[in-house]
Amino acid sequence: MRRLAHLRDEIIACRSCPRLVGHRERVAREKRRQYRDCDYWGRPLPGFGDPAARVLLVGLAPAAHGGNRTGRIFTGDRSGDWLFAALHRAGFANQPDSTDRDDGLQLRDAYVTAVVRCAPPDNKPSRGEIERCREHLVRELKLLPNIRVVVALGRIAMDGFWAAWGRAGHALPRPRPRFAHAVVHPLADVALVTSYHPSQQNTLTGRLTRPMFDRVFKTVRELLD
Repeated sequence: MRRLAHLRDEIIACRSCPRLVGHRERVAREKRRQYRDCDYWGRPLPGFGDPAARVLLVGLAPAAHGGNRTGRIFTGDRSGDWLFAALHRAGFANQPDSTDRDDGLQLRDAYVTAVVRCAPPDNKPSRGEIERCREHLVRELKLLPNIRVVVALGRIAMDGFWAAWGRAGHALPRPRPRFAHAVVHPLADVALVTSYHPSQQNTLTGRLTRPMFDRVFKTVRELLD
């Protein structure tokens, strides 16, 4: 717990990527009209959840007016609405809503993190930004010893986890698995489950439906059991 708290403080203080720093702070100053009375977080986001978790969920990056506003990953945006509602239905969260970092949400046996910790312009971090941020995920992986199932939300999340898992000292099979929805990829130490990201681009078009998303977490439960 103490080492995770120390890592959290380091992540929040990070200023390694000038483009991301400038973007997240500009968004926090200018704000979106509907949130003009909000005190934006405007800093990097650490992971969130149960330190003893057996399930790790990896996303891409905070949303400019979601996590970058609320100060908690996947909180205050539509993607978070989908994710935490699904986690609640599967028994991993005490409530389906995630509106701000003081809303009482608690995760059970699950921990949520991301490949990049700052909101990127157009939701597109550069390769260099992903690589510079990777050490945060590597260190989180080392401090979460009970992880047995990893859910990668999107292809970039899968690639980011794959690179971090190898850098954390774990064996990686070859070739690297191809990304597909609701597929289990057995690794030496964990099971990797890949899923479409619950972005509006996927949910509003029907590429990802609630039954499809629930199937991912049903698979996770089966792997744990």
